[in-house]
Amino acid sequence: MTNRIRKYRWGRWLVFLVALEIIALSINFFYAPIDIAAGGTTGIAILVEAVWQIDRSLTVLVCNLAMIVLAGVFLERKVVKNIAVGSLLLPLLMKITPSFKVTDNELLAVIIGGVLMGFAVALLYRVNASSGGTTVPPLILKKYFYLDTAFSLMLIDLTVILMNVFVAGLNAFFLAAFSQVVTALVMRYTEAGLDLKYQVQILSNDLLPQIKEALLAENSSLTVYDVVGGYSQTPRQQLLLIVDRQDYGRLITSIHEIDPQAFIVTSQVTKVHGGKWGM
Repeated sequence: MTNRIRKYRWGRWLVFLVALEIIALSINFFYAPIDIAAGGTTGIAILVEAVWQIDRSLTVLVCNLAMIVLAGVFLERKVVKNIAVGSLLLPLLMKITPSFKVTDNELLAVIIGGVLMGFAVALLYRVNASSGGTTVPPLILKKYFYLDTAFSLMLIDLTVILMNVFVAGLNAFFLAAFSQVVTALVMRYTEAGLDLKYQVQILSNDLLPQIKEALLAENSSLTVYDVVGGYSQTPRQQLLLIVDRQDYGRLITSIHEIDPQAFIVTSQVTKVHGGKWGM
């Protein structure tokens, strides 16, 4: 999917705009109506609006313009180009997108808002794009002070989240922090894909040829490795294959029907490219 999006420029722009609009929806429908700031320049804008009634899209625009200037001074031109369009489009989309409270349940609001935010940011990462904002200072700190960008961004977001205590109270702080957890989880699964697979390694003392034959009869794609037993120093072979989650139980059953003592090691794989899985 990602390679196709990058290949067709219009597809990349479509995903880019959709992701920015989803961020705008998460802010205007779920976070801003209950004055919850979950980090970033949008969080700062929500706090400013709650205290001084300044339009949040204007605050995001001002903050993002400041970040573009910082990037222009301290970072490479490529970084500036990468953040500039998103930095300018996001406040525009926030301005033209309607804003109202979708639900009176604050916990439900931050859960849905967190899901939308995580999904949108993951989409931006997929097309190598950015909405700008507070992603700039971590890049500057990494370039000049070698600080990890993820850690720096987390500190910035935590500072914004902490400000909820002074604007909307302790309850708002906990809701914002919980929303960040939801966002992080959704980003993780969106980036890796929901269709997780298993990498299975199989060893058998005497019946490996029969296991191999049975797997090939089911059109399983597998790789054969020559290995050496660490204790016995006996040369042998090991099978390795990738299977979908729904096929894993059947695979283990079929192997144990041939050799109940087969040694099987399974690890979870988040991305598989090539072969019968395509990209």
